Amino acid sequence: MGTIWELDFYSRPILDERNKRRWEVLISEGLQRVDADPENLFRFSQFLANTDVNSLKLKEVIETAIAQAPEPPSRVRFFRFSMQTMITRACEDLGLAATPSRRTLALQDWIDYRQREVYPQDPGYTDKPAPTVGAPPPSPRRLPDALVGQRWAFVTLPARDFADMPDWPMDFGEGFPLSLAGIGDDTPIPGIIIFSPRAVAMAGWMSGLELSELRVETSKSPRLILETGAADSWILSPLGDSTLQTEAKNFEAAKVAANQVHFLALQENPATEAFAGFWLMQGRQLG
Repeated sequence: MGTIWELDFYSRPILDERNKRRWEVLISEGLQRVDADPENLFRFSQFLANTDVNSLKLKEVIETAIAQAPEPPSRVRFFRFSMQTMITRACEDLGLAATPSRRTLALQDWIDYRQREVYPQDPGYTDKPAPTVGAPPPSPRRLPDALVGQRWAFVTLPARDFADMPDWPMDFGEGFPLSLAGIGDDTPIPGIIIFSPRAVAMAGWMSGLELSELRVETSKSPRLILETGAADSWILSPLGDSTLQTEAKNFEAAKVAANQVHFLALQENPATEAFAGFWLMQGRQLG
């Protein structure tokens, strides 16, 4: 998989001498395994004036980070939809693939920390909210017919079971240390498991989508939604009967109790012990 960096480039709640917001580039090494160490990540930050908000300057900053890092990244993830053109151009000029993704948990954790502990200590700190340009509301799309699972079910696993995830046989997947979510070993982690003879093909396709969250959409026609990328979503299944709707409600309640941690698994059939795909996820409010 290589080293994946998570990058943000945006204005911060700090004013300069011209009373303009300062901008900042934040780069964090990502967390792709449950046995990764959140306390030993490469991180880099650099403030910029608002007159330096362009892809050429961002490219220079990324080059500086690469020079300081133990190893260069294989690719870069970023979640901020409004900055995708600038970030993509800067990364591509350096020969780096830039991927829109909400799987930026290490970066989000660092942003949350800086918003609490770092920015308020700066003399130019302001508590006025920054203008934001969010992603357009996603319109969920249907999965391609060839990738629809034949059976699926709501399931749970205790958090302690994920300690063995690096040893699980699987073709595709990704995790993160549960310590990042601050949940105990006995916490039930809810999930969805899909059974299909095309499980490997489904997992291969999903591995390129940057899976970020499963959620239940409650409406006149309830359905199970898979959020991917920076602003994409897919309809995994309608929830047409009352039994499924009750199970879906319990799934969402379990997500809340597990600090929004949950998973998606794919297997060819219930008898197999291997996973075609397994993704541990956490729904986060992006900073």
